[in-house]
Amino acid sequence: MATDRLGDMRLFVEAAALGSLSAAGRKLGLSPAAASARLIKLEAALRTRLFDRTTRQLRLTDEGRFYLQQCWVALRAIDEAEAGLQASGIEVRGKVRISASADFGRNLFNDWLQDFSALHPELKIALTLSDSVSNLLQDDLDLAIRFGQPQDSSLIARQLAPNWRVLCASPEYLARHGEPETPADLARHTFIVLVTSAGPLNTFHFVVEGQPWDHVVPMSEAWETNDGALAREWALAGHGIARKTIWDAATDIRAGRLKVVLPDFCIREAGVYAVLHSNRYRSPRVRVLLDFLIERFSRATDELLLDAKDAGQRGLIEPLGSAATGLLGSCSS
Repeated sequence: MATDRLGDMRLFVEAAALGSLSAAGRKLGLSPAAASARLIKLEAALRTRLFDRTTRQLRLTDEGRFYLQQCWVALRAIDEAEAGLQASGIEVRGKVRISASADFGRNLFNDWLQDFSALHPELKIALTLSDSVSNLLQDDLDLAIRFGQPQDSSLIARQLAPNWRVLCASPEYLARHGEPETPADLARHTFIVLVTSAGPLNTFHFVVEGQPWDHVVPMSEAWETNDGALAREWALAGHGIARKTIWDAATDIRAGRLKVVLPDFCIREAGVYAVLHSNRYRSPRVRVLLDFLIERFSRATDELLLDAKDAGQRGLIEPLGSAATGLLGSCSS
């Protein structure tokens, strides 16, 4: 790719970000006339109009929005390659952009990021919290932590740890409403349901006497939120039974603030994954974060194994004893 084309692409990206061609030109050391000429040259080479231009603003065309996404990928790949060549013996710098679910991100993961920051003080963090699946390219993310394996084959997915989901409620709620002994007992309980962009997560899957068995929560009777952290607060406050990953719930379960219900009827599910584009995988800042997460999840998994051995006394998750030697994936709902 010619050097002037790279310069044209950088000018285009800056103009789209700033909403002004002259401002983008100033940032790159170009006069307004030179910036305008370069954009005209780029559009002529591409045989398409990238902006609808008026005297007051620039507005991306549909073709411009598509080209902008591709420019981000190409320019980021070049920047990462240059950073990689210069990384040996140099402190990792820059900003790493991460996405995680709300409850996990605000609590356990945030604590881990504090430790990570202490190891790499020149590295800045941008953390996006969402209980919906992020688009890594569209949201300009280096790495996303997802509970479950992604289906997009264009992404790199590195399993960090096993995962299982549990139904849990506060001891106060269970004292008022009784503890369900079988999945059929769930019909008389109130639930806290997480709602994502794909819809409400209100279907819970179990195995009863070797056969699959589902419970669907009527949304008209549920507390619902799109924020996993708020769902946790509502569960702690005794408003109903919530479905949480063990990574979100373990601290509260250990402390006795939440209690797992129906652990013997759980089923397998996929683990916790770090998901990233192949070009981000080579970035030094992403590599150090990924290595840190692999080590931290491994340590935390060992702690959960110890909990599993003591599950009968501490009320954690009784089926974990047999799952501990495998994938630790015995529970899901």
